[in-house]
Amino acid sequence: MARVMKLACLVLACMVVAGPMVAEAQISCGTVASRVAPCIAYLTRGGPLPPACCAGVRSLNSLANTTPARQAACRCLQSAARSIPGLNQGAASGLPRACGVRISYPISTTTNCNNVK
Repeated sequence: MARVMKLACLVLACMVVAGPMVAEAQISCGTVASRVAPCIAYLTRGGPLPPACCAGVRSLNSLANTTPARQAACRCLQSAARSIPGLNQGAASGLPRACGVRISYPISTTTNCNNVK
């Protein structure tokens, strides 16, 4: 558990540093990371889906309400996904559906975020 918390802190720190790069999209990587941080254990080890994870996913979906914001969120999610060792790609791509949220793109390191509308 301590390892997961350290990893979450590292991801959050990276996102805060990268956040200003997407300021024009009105959503920062720090915001994205803070919303999905409760999901890290689920995405790496499986188990039950934490309610705080789905609350964060729903919140992020509400915040990403324009094309630039959705593209920024996509890029931030990709960056976070690349930085989490042991990430289950299937769990990551299925996370929105598991939380009852519909998004227009798959959460994947191969998604072309420029095509997100």
